[in-house]
Amino acid sequence: MQKFTLLKGIVAPMDRANVDTDAIIPKQFLKSIRKTGFGPNLFDEWRYLDVGQPGVPESDRKPNPDFVLNQPRYKGAKVLLARKNFGCGSSREHAPWAIDQYGFRCVIAPSFADIFFNNCFKNGLLPIVLPEAAVDLLFNEVAAFPGYELTVDLERQVVVRPQGEEIPFEVQAFRKYCLLNGLDDIGLTLRHADKIKAFEAERLATKPWLAHTAVNA
Repeated sequence: MQKFTLLKGIVAPMDRANVDTDAIIPKQFLKSIRKTGFGPNLFDEWRYLDVGQPGVPESDRKPNPDFVLNQPRYKGAKVLLARKNFGCGSSREHAPWAIDQYGFRCVIAPSFADIFFNNCFKNGLLPIVLPEAAVDLLFNEVAAFPGYELTVDLERQVVVRPQGEEIPFEVQAFRKYCLLNGLDDIGLTLRHADKIKAFEAERLATKPWLAHTAVNA
């Protein structure tokens, strides 16, 4: 998992409340057995004028020019600014995969759905909860200033506005540790690789029959 330490990037505003995971990545794209390739279909039903289907190249699609992510001023955005209850709906982990693979590393909102919130941390995304007044302020500034950027400092737990003003945010210590060090669940387990190997060696020494698989059992 990619480390998250200090991020500076353009902010894209998603000015809708209760954005659910089916809007983030529609159900027809969940058939893939891979964990990659979901970025082109992020917000598919809003981003395009045609109906999206798996395997159709992005170059063959009809972009919706009115959708925020298709506007040139938000090209390359790394911070997604959202409204309350972002990520509600089903528990599909494909939602944070699609957001991350599009290029976002951070989502800021007044509130998130619990499962989506947890899945973000497990996939290298930083979801930040800020008061609605602070989110309103950021929406206003994004609208007023093309190319509007924020700096997100996870170590210090602050969002820094262009003028230098800092907005503090809370993050659970263990989740912060995992993001700073780029550790997902597998990475956390592999920190104990030597102990796992020692356990396996001892287990096979005391129970050698476990090393063999029964044939025609």
